[in-house]
Amino acid sequence: MDDHDIDDAPAPPSKSQRKRESSALQDLGRALVRLPEERVKRLDLPETLRAAVLEAQRIQSHGALRRQMQYIGKLMRDVDADPIAGQLAEIRGTSDRAKAAFHALEHWRDRLLADDQALTEWLAHHPECDIQQLRQLIRNARKEAAQGNPPRSSRALFRMLAQTSGTVPGDDTGSG
Repeated sequence: MDDHDIDDAPAPPSKSQRKRESSALQDLGRALVRLPEERVKRLDLPETLRAAVLEAQRIQSHGALRRQMQYIGKLMRDVDADPIAGQLAEIRGTSDRAKAAFHALEHWRDRLLADDQALTEWLAHHPECDIQQLRQLIRNARKEAAQGNPPRSSRALFRMLAQTSGTVPGDDTGSG
């Protein structure tokens, strides 16, 4: 082996780089543990990693959880983390879309309760909507709000808007 062969060999990662990679894997492991159990079960994970994550979700003791997280970090070093990170990003995106849909429906409900012109706009976008039921819910919700009663009709109006628009808030293929 001469000096030329040594120069061409790739340099091993620095200690700082190894620490950054380890920290990123630990963050990924923490994100997995924070997911609802049903989501973890649906993820494409190696079985040992899935079992370790599910076990970490059940642990109450701080010290035991810390050790379990270290174990998850060790398992993460042996798997390709990119597909897992991709799955988590997709889950976050789905959740963000569900939140946006929820806020849009809230906005429509508020507009319908505040302005009669909003009803015309809603019906232009959703002609299949049952106009009689929609008007009844709006009328009842306004009445409940004026009397200071619980917003039952307002909630029913929200559900009707969600059904009519084909949006089911909170159903982003699981909870979370």
